[in-house]
Amino acid sequence: MNRIVERFAKLKRENKKAFVVYIGAGDPNLEATRQLALAFDRAGVDVLELGVPFSDPLADGLVNQLAAQRGLESGTTPPKLLETVAAIRRESQIPIVFYIYFNLIHKVGMEQFIADAVKAGVDGLLVLDLPPEESDNYEAQMAKAGLCNIYLIAPTTPEARMEKIVKRGAGFIYYISREGVTGMQTKVASNLTEQVAKIRAHTALPIAVGFGISNPEQAREVAKEADGCVVGSAVVNQIAQLGKSPELVSKLGAFVKSLADAVKSI
Repeated sequence: MNRIVERFAKLKRENKKAFVVYIGAGDPNLEATRQLALAFDRAGVDVLELGVPFSDPLADGLVNQLAAQRGLESGTTPPKLLETVAAIRRESQIPIVFYIYFNLIHKVGMEQFIADAVKAGVDGLLVLDLPPEESDNYEAQMAKAGLCNIYLIAPTTPEARMEKIVKRGAGFIYYISREGVTGMQTKVASNLTEQVAKIRAHTALPIAVGFGISNPEQAREVAKEADGCVVGSAVVNQIAQLGKSPELVSKLGAFVKSLADAVKSI
């Protein structure tokens, strides 16, 4: 069974919520990405999202744009990132999702990219700029390979379209709790309960909520409403501040554990 599907099923049996972390791959370098993945696994992270560095990350706010730039500067490419995933797999079975722009897949060829991802040990893809309406071939190849194609739902998604999108997803649905690009916020979106209920009416897939969650209190608040909580920019921001410090992995591990513990306390 796919690791993402397996993890959410296990959490459901245990009546627990999922904690998902996003980082920019190769920030500050791929060895740090490998070490962080292992530290996050120990800290209680259920799914790791790796942002594949891209020169035009249009869905990302400044914090994650800068992470993508640092990833590119450290020489991170999709083939090198796949090698890093394979290295992580030698020590950990943490579910891994690539947060990726379609151009990077198209350049290699969809079938080849998916095959390479499976071989390395990737569990799912979240393609930011591939609309579900144009995804028939992609979805078929992902299903055949046993990978989860994860889709985004936004606060502005009309309910009729939401219904169509969730029927095509696999693994979990990622609900973006705010309009606009990624980034830290001071409080959780006020209409979260209502929006999650609306999505739940159309799918049995777990719903993970992200965009803007920056501390344990917010993570706990989101986990009460959803099946999972996604934290990205707050973690990426700490990576930016710590840079190549020898304390990067230990400090990030401790920060992420505080968030994971909050989510698991529900």
